[in-house]
Amino acid sequence: MRAEKKPVLYVVVCAAGVAGGVGELIAAAQDRGWDVGVVATPLAMGFIDEEAIVEQTGYPIRSAWRKPGDPRPLPDPDAVVVAPATFNTVNKWAAGISDTLALGILCESYGWGIPVAVQPCLSTAQAAHPAYEESLARLRAMGVRIAEFVPGAYSWTRVLDLLGESG
Repeated sequence: MRAEKKPVLYVVVCAAGVAGGVGELIAAAQDRGWDVGVVATPLAMGFIDEEAIVEQTGYPIRSAWRKPGDPRPLPDPDAVVVAPATFNTVNKWAAGISDTLALGILCESYGWGIPVAVQPCLSTAQAAHPAYEESLARLRAMGVRIAEFVPGAYSWTRVLDLLGESG
């Protein structure tokens, strides 16, 4: 008898100072029944421990586009979380800019019709910029679940709480 397939959660990681703690989010998601694959922005790769994440998830970290004909290294997602989500990523995503694999996946997620949640991580000065609020409004209109930005108090599990239990 075959084991039941776990739902797949993509964790999109951006280049923010807290990104090195993403293992906490991965562990919490796995505890909630998710199979986790990580997609990192190219700059985020310098903030995270690639070897530890690969060991924790069992999958390679995706940060670049595949070549035509290359196998897909991650199964299709059942949900996506973005944590930490930077000012740059939030604004590009809302504008439909797809210049990295991570942004491409976020832009496509709307068409996939799966739950998407985001945990912003930015400065209070960036959060005050009018483009940021406009971007959040656009993402909310797309059905994206957005965790409250609390300066100086980053929570890895708040974004998971927005998804509820797996699958």
